Amino acid sequence: MKFLFDDQSFSFEALRAAGFANYGGADLGEILVTARAIPDGDEAAWHREWKATAERVEELGRRSLAKDHTVSAREALLRASNYYRTAEFYRREDPWHDPEVGLLSAHSRETFQTAMGLFDFAFEQVFIPYEGTTLPGYLYLADDSAVPRPTIIYNSGYDSTLEESYFAIAAAALARGYNVLGFDGPGQGGALREQRLVFRPDWEAVITPVIDFALRRAELAPTQISLFGYSMGGYLVARAAAFDSRIAALILDDGIYDFYAAMNNALPPFLRTWIDEGRDDTANPVLAMVMAFNTQLRWALRNGMWVMGVDSAAELARAFKPYTLAGIAEQITAPALVLDAENDQFLKGQPRKAAEAMINSKTTLVTLPEAQGGGEHCHMGALARAHQIIFDWLDQTLLLD
Repeated sequence: MKFLFDDQSFSFEALRAAGFANYGGADLGEILVTARAIPDGDEAAWHREWKATAERVEELGRRSLAKDHTVSAREALLRASNYYRTAEFYRREDPWHDPEVGLLSAHSRETFQTAMGLFDFAFEQVFIPYEGTTLPGYLYLADDSAVPRPTIIYNSGYDSTLEESYFAIAAAALARGYNVLGFDGPGQGGALREQRLVFRPDWEAVITPVIDFALRRAELAPTQISLFGYSMGGYLVARAAAFDSRIAALILDDGIYDFYAAMNNALPPFLRTWIDEGRDDTANPVLAMVMAFNTQLRWALRNGMWVMGVDSAAELARAFKPYTLAGIAEQITAPALVLDAENDQFLKGQPRKAAEAMINSKTTLVTLPEAQGGGEHCHMGALARAHQIIFDWLDQTLLLD
């Protein structure tokens, strides 16, 4: 689905930003005027224009807040948070040393937290114990009654942030009476940017302490905890579910069986061979040349080197190898909803493979078609339809109907 740009990556990221309008994360006019000032594929202009829009909208929100116009303030600040995230997206040439990465991420977080404090539902910033440190998290409660409610644990993906949890699942969950516990794990959001924790394939080591934390909260019903995996999170939560029997339901948005295969299929066969053979001195210059002319591949490899903690594109490709459900999927017993996107440019075919491999789980595979607007990765631009499918299934699975 081409949206505002011919460049495939710019098109998808613009759709992602615009799609959050469904839950107050964007205004279509702001999206359109920002996008029209950005030449196709110009990453510097992308950063400049989205940052300018974010700053302008944040200022509108701060003015309203100063005059106690609570609703106006939270609406503007919520949009600003999304625009700051979007501005930061392509800053991947040297993210460890790029001051804009830290600055924009901090602004996205600060505007989001201020906006959340202006809503009627209960919102809490939490810190989840993890291997001698903590993982940052957000707890969204449907009300302040302290009555235990079914709860969804939000697990983000390859590039998503904790702030996206509101748009991706929490807003829809709260409207239906669910609580949501979101967190940044290693390789994600604040855990990456501030603590320098990088991804690990054995994600059960991450989810186990998150569920332990959830079970210590009286507001979260202990027998009704579901895992929601967003993008690469679809692999991460499936992997974790194979090792934890406390999970009542599993939602993969979208399903991933083999992340290594999904990512490496974007490379020419000869390059995959060189990488497998360890011929990095030959492979890396070719990869650099390909990256120079392909926005999506350039971003994916640069982002991957950062979040995986490796130094070269060839090393990154090999680092993905342990990220597979092979030999693990049959250990998953929780009922699972596996979402698929007909036109997924990243994970084509992976959801079906994941669903078919979970032979001991009652698995439901749902493919959202391009013709109905839900065919993009994670169903960007069709969140209402995706959430209808997710929560109708979850209500029935948890016997809440």
